[in-house]
Amino acid sequence: MQTEHSAQGGASDRVVHRRLISADRVQGSTVYDQAGEKLGHIEDVMLDKASGRVAYAIMSYGGFLGAGERYHPLPWSMLSYDPGKNGYVVPLNKHQLADAPTLGRDQINEQDDTEWAEQVHTHYGLPGPFI
Repeated sequence: MQTEHSAQGGASDRVVHRRLISADRVQGSTVYDQAGEKLGHIEDVMLDKASGRVAYAIMSYGGFLGAGERYHPLPWSMLSYDPGKNGYVVPLNKHQLADAPTLGRDQINEQDDTEWAEQVHTHYGLPGPFI
């Protein structure tokens, strides 16, 4: 977010929301469930090289100080940005994540193929990212 400046040079109370965001600013963003509880944060985003679209976001979840942390790929279409929370909201809760596909830290870059992305989208009942 950016504060708009008035003609006199001072900052106004109006906040300007940009439509586009760089991937490095998405990384680290908090992910909430619909009840407003923190689920985790965006660790990375996976892009389809051919189309340029974001296939899914990798959400870090669980663990303590990095130990036991798992990474949940979430179809990008599931995430809704909430400016009031300065983070993303997903229609999931902790119980629904228990059966969801996960990755270990060392698997994040190994699972970038079409089959894996289709499996993630199918799990959440969404069309694949490569349509």
